[in-house]
Amino acid sequence: MAKDFRTPLGKARGLGSAKSGTGHFWLQRVTAFANVPLFLLFIAFVVYSVGKDYRQVHAVLANPFAAVIMGLMVLGGIYHMKLGMQVIIEDYARAETPRLILLALNIFFSFAMGAACILALLKITLGG
Repeated sequence: MAKDFRTPLGKARGLGSAKSGTGHFWLQRVTAFANVPLFLLFIAFVVYSVGKDYRQVHAVLANPFAAVIMGLMVLGGIYHMKLGMQVIIEDYARAETPRLILLALNIFFSFAMGAACILALLKITLGG
């Protein structure tokens, strides 16, 4: 028989594991691992771009391969940020209503930032 480690108050309120912490933990680690090569390529691009004029940097970003790498870096980084901010909000926002508002704002902010970055990248890549 499994030992119940909940407090008496937790038992009375019916509180327990939300059963999603492990999956969230691993998803955050996987996104961090996937972001390492993407961010290394991004840093290499920034180092390459130092001293270049606008047209040279624009030409590199217009390359479909570079655009895909940048898009993956933006999406992976923003999703990883969203996961991390979700953990912080859930851990430190005490009251229920502000926590729900902050969690919703976290989702909307992440979506808006991702959409803006991808739109800008598409505009550069497609020559708009």
